[in-house]
Amino acid sequence: MVLVFAEHQKGKFKKTALEAVTFGYKTAQMLGIECAALVLGATDYATDLGQYGAAKVWQVSHPALDNFDSQVYAAVIADAARQLGASVVVLSATANGKSLLGRLAVRLDAASVAGVNALPRVDGGAFRIQRPVFSGKAIAEYELRSEVKVISLTGNAIAPEVNGQSAPVQPLEVAVPTPRVRVKAVKRIEGIVPLPEAELVVSAGRGMKGPENWGIVEELAEALGATTACSRPVADAHWRPHHEHVGQTGIAIRPNLYIAIGISGAIQHLAGVNNSKVIVVINKDPEAPFFKVADYGVVGDAFDVVPRLTEAVRNFKASH
Repeated sequence: MVLVFAEHQKGKFKKTALEAVTFGYKTAQMLGIECAALVLGATDYATDLGQYGAAKVWQVSHPALDNFDSQVYAAVIADAARQLGASVVVLSATANGKSLLGRLAVRLDAASVAGVNALPRVDGGAFRIQRPVFSGKAIAEYELRSEVKVISLTGNAIAPEVNGQSAPVQPLEVAVPTPRVRVKAVKRIEGIVPLPEAELVVSAGRGMKGPENWGIVEELAEALGATTACSRPVADAHWRPHHEHVGQTGIAIRPNLYIAIGISGAIQHLAGVNNSKVIVVINKDPEAPFFKVADYGVVGDAFDVVPRLTEAVRNFKASH
């Protein structure tokens, strides 16, 4: 069995969870086995996971699972994987998934690969899978020979696909350990698509000259329905919140469209965004390194180009 841990937030499943279930379903097809989803905590939408390929949905309900605790979750997922006889465990490469991967690999005596971006290859019983390395400049292929394998899937690597119907939800009896951490409060950024899940991203750097000029960036993002981001110097200067920082030392993203405004394109920034499918660069410096990797480039003053681009987007949407 391929067992997919499907993360949810306030009872609603993230896009990354649907991607993971689709990945698990396609992997199970290659192996000739069944795909099932595992849900921890309360949600009214567990049955919907069947639409993305889960033949069954197993749910563990317990008050200790209402807040994420990596030690508790790892113990529960590992116990569930053993009970259900899972040979492959799939996670999302979110912050939670990253904290679970190593713990699960140890508990299950499993080989693990983090941040994969493609389906595995199954050749003559060999299980091989790829992930980007060296900041996306190369692809490494791993052969997993352990009985159980643990994999985390990078966001936006596999598009969610509806390929089934609602699946039955069955309770699973698993011993839930007492949390050693007491959660007093949870603060989340609401109302925006998180950067790791965003398909459209508008980002800006020091070329904006100050936080007071960010209005034109936000207007373009709003017109496109995009999530905003920034370079590290901008976050370090407190022009923008740190959760918007993308790059090698920030959040690595792979949207369908990445628009970089007033960002020179230092190698540390490129390492976090070079998996974007289309990169558009707007910069008044024709020698900016970012132009070397851009799919489309505009040499011009952002304060002139961006408002005109926003107007063009709005006009296009109004006429279509």
